[in-house]
Amino acid sequence: MEPVRRYVLTRTHGGENRARILRALVERPRNADRLAEELDRHYETVRHHLDVLVDDSIFENSGEERGATYLPTGEARHCWELIEGIIESVE
Repeated sequence: MEPVRRYVLTRTHGGENRARILRALVERPRNADRLAEELDRHYETVRHHLDVLVDDSIFENSGEERGATYLPTGEARHCWELIEGIIESVE
């Protein structure tokens, strides 16, 4: 599982943004709009990275069409130590 996580978090384009999103959402789940505002990133950029993280089962959303809240999956919580190490390598 580690190679998959490492690839998702360290791809040439976006690894740093995904690392910032991960840290922010682990600290406190929130929606894409709030996250974009707090990270000073464009909403579309944040949504793209959230979609990548959801597709790779690192985050899940509340299922609401608009204003969905994003939070780590159980699998991500279980592997958080590994994910944290990967995040530190891209910061």
